[in-house]
Amino acid sequence: MTKILVIEDEVDIADLVALHLRRAGFEPVLAHDGITGLKLAQTEVPALILLDLMLPGMDGVRLFKELRRFPGTRTTPVIMLTARAQTEDRVAGLELGADDYVTKPFSPKELMLRIKVALKRAEPAGETTEALATGPFRFDLPAFVCYMDQLPLELTLTEYKLLLFLCERPETPCSRTDLLRGVWGYSDAANSRTLDTHVKRLRGKLGKHADSIETARNVGYVLRTSPRP
Repeated sequence: MTKILVIEDEVDIADLVALHLRRAGFEPVLAHDGITGLKLAQTEVPALILLDLMLPGMDGVRLFKELRRFPGTRTTPVIMLTARAQTEDRVAGLELGADDYVTKPFSPKELMLRIKVALKRAEPAGETTEALATGPFRFDLPAFVCYMDQLPLELTLTEYKLLLFLCERPETPCSRTDLLRGVWGYSDAANSRTLDTHVKRLRGKLGKHADSIETARNVGYVLRTSPRP
C-alpha cells in the first residue's frame, strides 16, 4: 500500500483524513507534531506528505524546508493542509515549493482527488526517452534532474515538471489550461494563481535565462530558445 504521511496536530482531523485514506486504498502514517513528523518522513519514506502549517515542536514552514534539504524527501509531493485561507498564505505556501494547498474545512473527497493527482504527477516519465535538450536546458528524465548550462538546477518536482512541459514545446505558446492540466493534472480558475506563483519561482532560479520563460499575453507562457528580435 502507498504510504501517506499526515502531519496534523488536531487528532480528530488527522483521524478523519486517515479514515478516508484507508478507504481510498492508502496506508496512513500519523504524526501530531513537527519533530515527530520530520522523523517519520525520513524513516517511513512516504509517497506523499500532508502537512499542517500550525504545528507544535516545529512549525510547518520550517519542517517543509527541512524536508527539501533531506535527499529522501527532496522531491516527495507535499500538500499543505491548513486553516490559513487568506490568499497571501496560500501563495506563501506555494512559493515555498508545496505541490498543492488545501484549506480547512475541506472536502475529504476533494482531498483524496488532489492526493491522487499529486501522486500521478510524481510518477516516473516513460522510459522510451532518457534525455531531452532544449536551449540551455538538458533533462535527465530517469533521474528527474535538469541541467542548465551543464550545471544541475535545484528544482522542486513541480518546478521540474513545469520547465519540462515548456521545454517539450519550445517556441509554442502554452495556454494556462494546458499547463495546469499537464503539470498539476487538473485546471480551474482557482489554480491560475498557483501557476503564476510557480513560474515566478522558476524564473528566479534560472538566473540569466529567466527571460526564456516568456508571458504569452491572453494565452499563458512560452519557452523561448533564443532572444526575440
